[in-house]
Amino acid sequence: MPSPCVLAFLTVLISLSDSSMELYATTDVCPLGQFPCGNLLVCLPQSRQCNGVKDCENGADEENCVDNTGWPHLFDAFAKPNILESNECLLDVVPEVCDCEARRVNCNGRNLQYIPVVSSNVTAFELNGNQITSLPPDQLIQYKNLEKLHLQNNSIRTISTRAFSGLYKLKKLFLSQNMITTLKAAVFRDLHNLQWLILEDNHISSIRQKSFTGLKTLFFLSLLNNSLNNIPKKSFCQEMPRLNWLEMEGNMISELQSSSFQECSALTVLALRRNRIHIIQEGTFSTMQKLIDLDLSMNRIQELPPSLFKNLKNMKQLNISYNPLSHIHKDQFDSLVSLQSLGMEGIEISNISIRMFQSLVNLSHIYFKKFEYCGYSLNVRSCKPNTDGISSFENLLANIILRVFVWVVAFAICFGNVFVICLRSCTASDNHHHTMSIKSLCCADCLMGVYLFFIGAFDIKYCGEYNRNAQLWMESLQCQLIGSLAMLSTEVSIMLLTYMTLEKYICIVFPFHNYRAGRKQTLSTLIGIWILGFMIAIIPFWDKQTFGNYYGRNGVCFPLHSDIMEKPGARSYSTGIFLGLNLFAFIIIVFSYISMFYSVRRTGSKTARHTVFDEEVTIAKRFFFIVFTDALCWIPIFLLKILSLLKVEITGTVILWVVIFILPINSALNPILYTITTTSFQERLKLCLQVKWQQLGPKETPHTISMTYIHSSTF
Repeated sequence: MPSPCVLAFLTVLISLSDSSMELYATTDVCPLGQFPCGNLLVCLPQSRQCNGVKDCENGADEENCVDNTGWPHLFDAFAKPNILESNECLLDVVPEVCDCEARRVNCNGRNLQYIPVVSSNVTAFELNGNQITSLPPDQLIQYKNLEKLHLQNNSIRTISTRAFSGLYKLKKLFLSQNMITTLKAAVFRDLHNLQWLILEDNHISSIRQKSFTGLKTLFFLSLLNNSLNNIPKKSFCQEMPRLNWLEMEGNMISELQSSSFQECSALTVLALRRNRIHIIQEGTFSTMQKLIDLDLSMNRIQELPPSLFKNLKNMKQLNISYNPLSHIHKDQFDSLVSLQSLGMEGIEISNISIRMFQSLVNLSHIYFKKFEYCGYSLNVRSCKPNTDGISSFENLLANIILRVFVWVVAFAICFGNVFVICLRSCTASDNHHHTMSIKSLCCADCLMGVYLFFIGAFDIKYCGEYNRNAQLWMESLQCQLIGSLAMLSTEVSIMLLTYMTLEKYICIVFPFHNYRAGRKQTLSTLIGIWILGFMIAIIPFWDKQTFGNYYGRNGVCFPLHSDIMEKPGARSYSTGIFLGLNLFAFIIIVFSYISMFYSVRRTGSKTARHTVFDEEVTIAKRFFFIVFTDALCWIPIFLLKILSLLKVEITGTVILWVVIFILPINSALNPILYTITTTSFQERLKLCLQVKWQQLGPKETPHTISMTYIHSSTF
């Protein structure tokens, strides 16, 4: 049965919701990689689940797509606000600058330098956004009923060991966005009922032993964005046996020892994102059987111990994204039978396999660096990303317009250049050396058309099932060869344009110079340019360790964009080509034609004989349009390369448009600029038509035919 994508392409009417892609299941169980439309006996492939388009009649494919696994679900239960029965102030002593509701005092943003005195029966005290610099001893001791204390966004540097003395009923303590550097021993010893302790955005570099003495009921501890570089050698939860939620994001922790969380058996959420962790010892999480959410993303982990997640049978969300992992064991996730969400963004999984995710029967959301990895997790309903901007689950070329125009552009390039080659081979010219250069340029440009034809052909080949073949395609010899073909075309083309420009520069700027390239010299130069182009194209094949998969980093097999996972050798080589050789050639071309126009303007008024000179002026004007098209082609490419080196995020869609439309600009327009629109070509064509007409009609030679074209410089 023909692929619906092929049929749609041939009619240029592609419908992404083609009903022929729906597979009707004969049983309640859908095949691997497909999921049911609710209770209907209709199965849809993974690529059409949670894609923003309702493909099921009942809309079941777009239901339950939000990933709220792990802490978002738990947070709703932990953060329920207390409902006050009355807004009337029930306190006798309240500072004039503060507001009061029931037994809650709001002193936020009042430029206070100290904690003011309020009634002792206060239950909530908010002092955010003030200028408090220290918490002296016993200042809060009279507030026996205090349950919430907010001290965020002050300038607190020091906290006395008796700062919180007597606050036996305190449940939530907020100390974020201050300048705290050290937590002294027993500083929280009287906070027996504390449940929330928020210490985000301070400068805490060390935690003294017994700092958390007394926190028997603490279940939420946040130490985000500090400078903590180590965890106490004894278990972090030794003094907080009921700790349920621990956030330590944005610190400088470098190592997790097996004893770090040995007594954290009640922990359900552990966030260690954005640290410097590079070592995790075996058994670090062995006692956390209640752990639901573990975040190890954005660290420096190169390898995970094989049994690291062995006892985490209740884990529902795991994030190991953006780590320089060099290897993931095939049975790494086998124990995570309850896992629902797995984050692996920014990781090059060199040994990825279906076996790696086979045991994750409850997994509903998975996140990869490359969308083609989704082909190895067909049991997962929602796999992100769906596309890299260049390719999609279904097609090698994600954009429908470009899927059609890749053929149009390829045909225009090949037809134009082959036509020019044939024309110049069949007609005589007085400047054989220049004609030789033009033919060579047409051959180079024609290779770009061949490259685009291959991309279009493989797009049709993989239509509807590209995701299954994406990884194999980008690593295949075919992808490497057509990528090198595109590189050969671009480099030979720009070097030939530079050579032809310099040749014309000498003719116009130094008209009385006797230097003219002979046949042997022209032939040697052209051969040298082609040899250099071949070398540039094939060097990345020589050393896989240095260049990696140089041409196979995207579906169109062209190494235009750099990313953080690109090997340094490949990045340096690509930069040297696009911002070194090509930019230098472009500058030479621009400088040469500016000089040519200046020379023409300077000498034009000094000579009365304009016949030969006018020909050079025409040539110079024509080359202005060549320079203009060069600028249209290469300036966007230079900018794109510079932005990628500056680590500016560039979408794959931009790269795709550049490769299909911008990069081939010269290849498509050069035949028009060099031959079809030239006066000599038009006169030659007119003469040929008249000769043909004479052969068919009266044997008469028109006396008005001008023969000056024979002596004109042709392009």
